[in-house]
Amino acid sequence: MKNQGDGMTGFLLAAVLLIAAAFLIVMMVRAAFANTVREEVLTFDDYPAQIDDLTIFFISDIHRRSIHDSIIHEAKGSADVVIIGGDLTEKGVPFSRVRENIKKLIEIAPIYFIWGNNDYEVDIQKLEELFREFDVTVLKNNSAFLPTFDNKIVLIGTDYPNTSDSMQAILYSIKKTAFRIVLSHSPDLAEKVTDSDGVPLILSGHTHGGQIRIFGMGPYEKGGIKEYQWTTLFVSNGYGTSLLPLRLGAPAETHLITVKKG
Repeated sequence: MKNQGDGMTGFLLAAVLLIAAAFLIVMMVRAAFANTVREEVLTFDDYPAQIDDLTIFFISDIHRRSIHDSIIHEAKGSADVVIIGGDLTEKGVPFSRVRENIKKLIEIAPIYFIWGNNDYEVDIQKLEELFREFDVTVLKNNSAFLPTFDNKIVLIGTDYPNTSDSMQAILYSIKKTAFRIVLSHSPDLAEKVTDSDGVPLILSGHTHGGQIRIFGMGPYEKGGIKEYQWTTLFVSNGYGTSLLPLRLGAPAETHLITVKKG
């Protein structure tokens, strides 16, 4: 004869599992829509001694999100430049939302943009019109010196997919006395940097830090700072998400990165 207590135990176990699953989903949604500005300081021996520290507001992989006002308020007045590390948008995102995001970011500082894979899913002509409207500097296998830093800091932007050949072609035309920051949507480029390239810092996104990490493991490494033999790689978890608006173990983030002499 079946014990009535077995049925109650099964019911309670199912209820506990259901509550735990609901709690996990809530936590994953909260992580996906976090509005965090992480502050980082990176020091380099070869940073020019005669100029001020450079503070970058770095945001990557916005995708479908609308940038929260709290992020703008926190970064405004603290950054010298804004760098969008690719995937500003994706297929199906209304241009009104993209325009509003750019309008907010320009309040912080002048914007520099590199292309991500999802940016090519939209009407490129319309996107370029928005860039012209807000005077966004697009770095597509080219470079731009920062005029307010006595032209001693140069941003090198690679197109997607990133290749070492295109990066090295740009580097070849730039004097080595300038402090070089490479912007590469995918972090894979860091593995191809050599001593002769003279690239102390690379900023990347693309991977979302794995987005959903089970017991600390995911399809990609979590965002952060990684030291290579010839360069330092800074990878952001990104601000938006792919497919489902869920994150686990790799919460959404933006960054205030101060680069200075070490």
